Amino acid sequence: MVIDCHGHFTTEPPEFRAFRTAQVAFAEGRSPDRPVYAGVDDDTLIETITRHQLRLQRERGSDLTLLSPRASGMGHHVPGQGIATEWARLSNDTVRRICALFPLNFAPVCQLPQTVDGDLGPVVAELERCVAAGFVGCNVNPDPSGGSWSTPPLHDAWWDPLWEAMIRLDVPGMIHVSGSCSPALHTTGAHYIAADTVVFMQLLEGDLFERHPGLRLVIPHGGGAAPYHWGRYRGLSIMLGKPPLSEHLMRNLYFDTCVYHQAGIDTLFRVVAPENVLFGSELLGAVKAVDPETGHPFDDTRRYIEALGLEDPTRQAVLEGNTRRVYPRLDALLTAQGR
Repeated sequence: MVIDCHGHFTTEPPEFRAFRTAQVAFAEGRSPDRPVYAGVDDDTLIETITRHQLRLQRERGSDLTLLSPRASGMGHHVPGQGIATEWARLSNDTVRRICALFPLNFAPVCQLPQTVDGDLGPVVAELERCVAAGFVGCNVNPDPSGGSWSTPPLHDAWWDPLWEAMIRLDVPGMIHVSGSCSPALHTTGAHYIAADTVVFMQLLEGDLFERHPGLRLVIPHGGGAAPYHWGRYRGLSIMLGKPPLSEHLMRNLYFDTCVYHQAGIDTLFRVVAPENVLFGSELLGAVKAVDPETGHPFDDTRRYIEALGLEDPTRQAVLEGNTRRVYPRLDALLTAQGR
């Protein structure tokens, strides 16, 4: 089977987005009234998923997508822990409903109620709640401020309660920032890719995986700039007195294939071992356009994988096996389904 490790619910119904707009206005003091969510019925969710995510799955030849809330909509910069928790719960419960409606096509990954203030207690509590409800992973925002980078680096002990919970619950985390709050940082073209690269360097500088050897993290979008400047990072690891990258990071760190051209995918596979690469497309994500050079959508990433000419065992590991290994709760779910 083909598992897409990186999908988002980017097609929320208008009622869902309208509630969030009103909620943010209340949180920021622009509205005196705290909104009440009226809800969206199952028929509405079925209709939007069938027309969008499910249609593209079928057209592009994937079987299952790890689905999480819309990344740019997580909005961790919005003030107030209560608002963050309410929004994360609503977003996660909606994703869980979708996965229950389409159990053979989607598996849930949760948003965490992170805030700029940085209380990890509610974050761990929501992770525990979601895993108990069948979620197989989580998204971790290394920069809840939306571009100011006021949070300690990921190797700092400040993050340990979250890492310890993820290890205890046996779930990996995909590193994923939310929307940019800076006009100088385009959200998907700059903020996302820059954050991926920043996190790789944070991990290189620290000793996170030495302290937490059971932790598994996924850096999306092909690892940001890291694979394309691998010599720089190998050299920096030597200068900093760190072990080789293969030992220091790559026993615990994985990249996805959300790279939207063949040359980029070719480079990723020349630099990074295939066992560290998970198939992903960011389905209905950053780039919804057709490449005039190929006539195919930029984000139809399976085409790039197939063009590599990988041996069958390696190809199947990238398309399925690696994700099942990194997300053991997903593997258990699929096994229970007889897949």
